[in-house]
Amino acid sequence: MDDREMVDAATLDPELLQLQEVSSFAMKASPQLADELFAQWLSLPDTGRLVKSLIDEAKAGASFNASVNCSSANSAANNPLPSLFPSGSAPPISPRSASSSPRVSKQRTSPSSLGSPLKLVTEPVREVIPQFYFQNGRPPPKELKEQCLSRVNHIFDDHLDGLQINEEKSSSLGWNKCFFFGDAEFKSVTKDICRLPSFFSSALFRKIDTDCIGIVTKDAFIKYWVDGNMLTVDAATQIFRILKQPDCKYLTQADFKPVLQDLLATHPGLEFLQSTPEFQERYAETVIYRIFYYINRSGNGRLTLRELKRGNLIAAMQHADEEEDINKVLRYFSYEHFYVIYCKFWELDTDHDFLIDKENLIRYGNHALTYRIVDRIFSQVPRKFTSKIEGKMGYEDFVYFMLSEEDKSSEPGLEYWFKCIDLDGNGVLTLNEMQFFYEEQLHRMECMAQEPVLFEDILCQIVDMIAPEREEYITLRDLKGCKLSGNVFNILFNLNKFMAFETRDPFLIRQEREDPTLTEWDRFAHREYIRLSMEEDGEDVSNGSAEVWDESLEAPF
Repeated sequence: MDDREMVDAATLDPELLQLQEVSSFAMKASPQLADELFAQWLSLPDTGRLVKSLIDEAKAGASFNASVNCSSANSAANNPLPSLFPSGSAPPISPRSASSSPRVSKQRTSPSSLGSPLKLVTEPVREVIPQFYFQNGRPPPKELKEQCLSRVNHIFDDHLDGLQINEEKSSSLGWNKCFFFGDAEFKSVTKDICRLPSFFSSALFRKIDTDCIGIVTKDAFIKYWVDGNMLTVDAATQIFRILKQPDCKYLTQADFKPVLQDLLATHPGLEFLQSTPEFQERYAETVIYRIFYYINRSGNGRLTLRELKRGNLIAAMQHADEEEDINKVLRYFSYEHFYVIYCKFWELDTDHDFLIDKENLIRYGNHALTYRIVDRIFSQVPRKFTSKIEGKMGYEDFVYFMLSEEDKSSEPGLEYWFKCIDLDGNGVLTLNEMQFFYEEQLHRMECMAQEPVLFEDILCQIVDMIAPEREEYITLRDLKGCKLSGNVFNILFNLNKFMAFETRDPFLIRQEREDPTLTEWDRFAHREYIRLSMEEDGEDVSNGSAEVWDESLEAPF
């Protein structure tokens, strides 16, 4: 830079350095222009004096007056600093109207004109968004909390030292050595305050009594139920939190055992089982297996909160708590249903080692199933066996099989048999796969001297029944969209049910339509329980007559 440019830089007029005077186009073309102009303005002697005076006033505690800037600007205009341009050679400033001048507009809205020495800063109004996510549940409203505390005080006022529950011993194999069931006072806490089934008393008691001292005080209950925001969550979440282990995000089969223990100890419809603890254990296991069969749709043995909410288990538990006749609770808890399942298993388990092999299972339903479908079951394609012995099916595996077999139209049943027929596991049932299983059915019909039905005719019947999206194959979605989809599997591998479907009684069809709430499993279990009861009564009568006969012979002596 030559001497003339240095002189011009030293005599730059500050009025020409206002950033508002630089056009937006120039700023976009040269972004560094603003920095250069600002650096030049700071290098001027008057700028240094002005900044120093403002700092001194701030240190002295003097109030800042915006008019200082204006007076400084005016003095600068009256006594202009040396300009970058030689005297008389400065280019003229373009004229501007008072309305368009940014400085004039600033002066009009200056705080000094409003009588305030401070600069007004207009900030946007911030909209406060209320909290919508609570990790431990939404806090209860004040009225709900006060109502709950009132009921808590009413119950605990007569038990200042806290509430206790009774301890019972259990000799059943596989169960805990002892368990608890709540007395009348704590049952009222469970049922009236928590709105839970009464057989949750022991599980709730354990959850609150973390130190295992055998007492739940009022403060401990309030801390868990009220302060823990259990009041505002739904019943499914409450039950899920009570049953699950502290470090788990799911429920296992073992988590339901305390609830079933309490149910067996207190329900009037199950009192007759108290003298037979081995059947108490089997009943509880069967109920738990049925729960996981219908609710745990992932099939991994880990029941999530989402699955619990989607199922009907909570309503069934409430029904079981209100109904004295346990057999009227068809979902999960019916003793008659357990009786049918257990007796069927006992009939097939000829050596009573609590395991079933292929030869045992082939006798199910009076040899109704084909060998090919039994092979697929024991290949563990539809479900991995819980039995650790190769080629053997345990009781839990049999429960899953029987529920699927007797209610093929249910969602778990459809998925169970779909996996069996899907030989290559590609998610569709092809014509070849269906024909493979039907070939044995056709052979059995010929052996029974029945008129065989060709596969081509059967295929047309299946397509008309299911109405799949594509006739080349059938998907699981096609089957779930049809109410008669269970009959497709009966056609392929259950000859007895296939023939019953072909010659179905119109009276039975009308009877099913009159009570659509009953499932195929409900109807089967009811018929089978009546049959088993009649057989048992017949045996009792025959045994009783023999006793009478023997007694009459021995009486004279």
